[in-house]
Amino acid sequence: MRLLDRYLLRELLIPLGYCLGGFLLLWIVSDLFTMLNVFQQKGIGALQILEYYLDKAPSFLIIVLPIALLLALLYTLTTHARHHEITAIRAAGISLWRLCAPYLALGFLLSLASFPINELWAPRYSEAADQMLERRAREKGGKPATDDVRQLGFTNSRDGRIWHIQLYKPKSGEMFNPEVFCSRPDGSFLRIQAARGVYTNRVWVFYHVMEYLEPPGANSLPVPTLETNRLAMPQFSETPELIRSEIQISRSMAIGSAKRPDVPMLEILNYLRLHRSLSRTDASWLYTKLQGRLAAPWTCLVVVLIAIPFGAASGRRNVFVGVASSLVICFMYFVLEQLSLALGTGGYLPPWLAAWLPNMAFGLPGVWMTARVR
Repeated sequence: MRLLDRYLLRELLIPLGYCLGGFLLLWIVSDLFTMLNVFQQKGIGALQILEYYLDKAPSFLIIVLPIALLLALLYTLTTHARHHEITAIRAAGISLWRLCAPYLALGFLLSLASFPINELWAPRYSEAADQMLERRAREKGGKPATDDVRQLGFTNSRDGRIWHIQLYKPKSGEMFNPEVFCSRPDGSFLRIQAARGVYTNRVWVFYHVMEYLEPPGANSLPVPTLETNRLAMPQFSETPELIRSEIQISRSMAIGSAKRPDVPMLEILNYLRLHRSLSRTDASWLYTKLQGRLAAPWTCLVVVLIAIPFGAASGRRNVFVGVASSLVICFMYFVLEQLSLALGTGGYLPPWLAAWLPNMAFGLPGVWMTARVR
C-alpha cells in the first residue's frame, strides 16, 4: 500500500470511528430510556444490560454503517478540498479515480462484511438477547415465554405433502399428533397419523402410527394399511429448518403488507423450496424482500460513489457542508428505498428493479458526476 493510500485511509478511519461510536452511544442511551422499566422489573443488572446491548449491536451496526461512512467520507473529502490537498495530489499526476481507490476498496470490503452481519450474526445475536430476557423472566417467577406452535398446517407443493400438526416445538423439532397426507401418482393419498414425531439423525421418526390409504374419489373411504409403534420416514424432506422458515414466513404473511417485518434470506429460500405456486401478492413480497437482502449490503459502496463528487470538488467550503450534504443524501436515499420496496412488494415494479433501484439511482449518477469533477 502506497504512503498516499495509508494517509487517506487514516484520515477517513478516524472520523468513521467517531461517527460509529457516536451513533452507538446515542442508540444505547435512547433505547435505555425505553427499556429501563423492563430491566428493573426483570432484575437485570449492569453486566446483563451490557450483554444485551452487545448482542443487539450487530443489528444496529448494519443500519448505521452506511450513514456513518457517508458522513465520515464527506467530512474527510471536504476537509481535504478545503485545504487544497486534493488539488495538490491531482497536480502531481494522480487521477481522481486513483486518489479515491482506497475509499472504493473500503466501501467494497464493508459491503462484503455487511452481508454475513445482516444474514447470520444480527439475527443470531438478536435472538440471544431476547432469550436472555426470557431467562431472567423465568428466574423472577414470571410466566415463561414459549415459541411452541399450535395447529400448524402447511403444504409442501414440491413433494406433494400436506402437514397438520396439533403442537410443534421448534427448539427440539418435536411434534405431537401430526397428520401427513402424501399424494400418489394415481390420485390417491397416503395418510399417516401419529401420536408424536421426532427429527433424529436427519430422519423423521413417528411413534404410535396409523396409516391409511385414501383412494381417489370424494366418496371413497380410507383403508387402514399399517399400524405400528415406530415408523421412520427418510423420504420426508421437511427438515426443522424448513418448518421454522415456514412458521416465520407464514406469520409475516398474516400481518398487513405494510407492517410485514424483514426476514433473513435463508428463511425466504427455505420457504420457496416448499412452495412452487404462490399468489401474486405473496410472490411479489417474497421476491422483493429476497432481492432487497441482496442489494442492501452494497449500500456502503454506493455511498462512496455518492460522496466522491460531492466532497472532492475544489473550493474552500466549510466542513459542515459535508455534514449537511450527508443528511440530505441519506434522507433522499431512505425515501427512495422505502418507496421502491413498497412498489415492489405491491407488485407494481419487478422485484429486482424495486430492490436495486436506489443503488442504481444513486450509484450510477455518482460515477457520472465523479467523471466530470474538475
